[in-house]
Amino acid sequence: MSDRASQWEETPSWSVSAASELRRTPATVAPIVYPPEERVGDDFHLWDTWLLRERDGTLATPGGVRVVFALTAPDDLLPGKRHDAARIRCLYSRDGRRWHDAGPVFEPAAALGSRQWAGCALYEPDGESQGALTLYYTAAGDRDETELSYTQRIAVATGGRLAVTDGDFDVTRSWDHETLLRPDGTRYETETQSRGMIYTFRDPWFFEDPATGETHLLFEANTPVPAASAPCGGDEEARSFNGCVGIATSDGGVTDFELGSPIFHAACVNQELERPHLVVQDGRYYLFVSSHDHTFAPGFDGFDGLYGFVADDLRGEYRPLNDTGLVVTNPANAPYQTYSWLAYPHESELLVTSFFNYYDLQGRSLDDVAGLSPTEQFRRFGGTLAPTLRVGLDGDRSRLRGTLDHGHLPLPSESLPEPAEPAARRPAYGGAPTVLGDGGEE
Repeated sequence: MSDRASQWEETPSWSVSAASELRRTPATVAPIVYPPEERVGDDFHLWDTWLLRERDGTLATPGGVRVVFALTAPDDLLPGKRHDAARIRCLYSRDGRRWHDAGPVFEPAAALGSRQWAGCALYEPDGESQGALTLYYTAAGDRDETELSYTQRIAVATGGRLAVTDGDFDVTRSWDHETLLRPDGTRYETETQSRGMIYTFRDPWFFEDPATGETHLLFEANTPVPAASAPCGGDEEARSFNGCVGIATSDGGVTDFELGSPIFHAACVNQELERPHLVVQDGRYYLFVSSHDHTFAPGFDGFDGLYGFVADDLRGEYRPLNDTGLVVTNPANAPYQTYSWLAYPHESELLVTSFFNYYDLQGRSLDDVAGLSPTEQFRRFGGTLAPTLRVGLDGDRSRLRGTLDHGHLPLPSESLPEPAEPAARRPAYGGAPTVLGDGGEE
């Protein structure tokens, strides 16, 4: 067996047997989401969102302010086209509920790529309410391209600063941009090698390992599946479903990372493991990814959902949470209502953010949305922060405990009450209330 095949087979993976058992359960299905009274922002769509963090993963609150970054696009653009014009925007809140727009983070002519996709934000304080910013992001396409391309690379912007003084919130935008990582064609597929429905090399996530002090970037990619390994029972189509979580390591600096081998893959199971991130709790490493129903290989009945895996160290043998990996999904009668989940610890539980996606589709698929009139496409797209979910963790198990309001991201000082027992689930836009039975299916 070649070294390449051996390395691939030794990487922890989302097993076919675990993914084959995916189903909705009372512990994993979120309630129906309804539009909020007010959206965040008056003139833009908002989707993938990430919180400002310090090196050790602590959520930063300079001057007592909660800060998030998000992908945005003008709200007169059809929602399905938003990724073609994505720009990173900064938002802040003094109470974790009401959000204020601090504007786009980068000048379009300065940022790498023709548009920017998801990443993460690192804050290094040098005072009580001020500090340096480093933004990692996905540079998609080329800045001066005349036709959209889908080349992806991981970029970094350094030199920014954030300060909260005398009630003012200020981001100093003195950025230097550079490309950090590109796929090597051996451990991570290049765009020309890709055989799948979606090419991925994106979504950087800064992580400092508390056990070793090493600093890493996690990211989403596709791993070549060695022919010598004869995976997927010889099914050539299934071989093209090869999502993975990649890693690069630095010597402690924020701009000098070296590619390493993937820490996790989903070959033969899923093509796209989006926005990978880690939560360390009770000495365990919880790896979370988002994925779509349509990126599962043929034969699997997956969902748009947050999936999680746990190991005893960063490069350990990751085990699927709840036996299958499913942590949170949308109800069957609103399967696309939220997406792009991000989990972080608050008190003794996890809070999970996402964005309000397509709703009131009345059985339509996402492909069907493009056939609706522009008016109906706009009406059925949320484009704002979704309700925050409360999730309990216990070893290899998780369970949905309750929800908070749209965009409620509590400050560290806010204690949350014990969630009430769930009642019958609210109806989906005029339908009858639904209650999950013992099997969890609606």
